[in-house]
Amino acid sequence: MNERRDYRVDLATRHDLLEVVEIEDACQLSAWGWDAYHGELARPEAIMLVARRSTPDWQTGKSLYGFIAARVTAEELHINNIGVRTSARGRGIGSALLRAALATGRRLGAHTALLEVRAGNLEAQALYRRFGFEVTGRRRNYYHGPTEDALLMSVTLVRR
Repeated sequence: MNERRDYRVDLATRHDLLEVVEIEDACQLSAWGWDAYHGELARPEAIMLVARRSTPDWQTGKSLYGFIAARVTAEELHINNIGVRTSARGRGIGSALLRAALATGRRLGAHTALLEVRAGNLEAQALYRRFGFEVTGRRRNYYHGPTEDALLMSVTLVRR
C-alpha cells in the first residue's frame, strides 16, 4: 500500500482533549468526558494516543482524526475507547492507533489485551479480529443509548 499518510500517531496532550471528547461523542462511545481523559494523562499506566493530522484542517481548524485510550493493569492492556472521525474512516487510522497501543502495552508488560465492543458494531469487530482478537464473552445490556450487549474480546500479546 503506497498511500501517503497525512497523519502521525502521537501521545495525547491536554490540548487535544476537546477534540477527543468531540470524537467520542460523534462515535457514540462510552462517555468519559474531558475530566476523565485529563486524569488519564497523568497516570503512568495509561496510554492516550491520537492520530494527528500533518496540518490542521483549514476550514475547521481540527487537528485530530482519531484517538485511543487504554490502560495496563495487572499484565492486561484494557482498550477503553477508540474512535475515528467518520470522514477519516477507511484509511487505516484505527489500525494505526490500535497497533501503537498494543505495542506500547507490550512494552509496559501487558501479556493480554481486552476490550468491549457493541455487539452490532461489525466494522469494529472486524478490525479487532484482524489483530487476532477473539470473542471471549458477552455482557448483556452493557451499552446505553441505544441499549445493546457488549462482546468481550481478547488477544494474547506475549506467549508465556
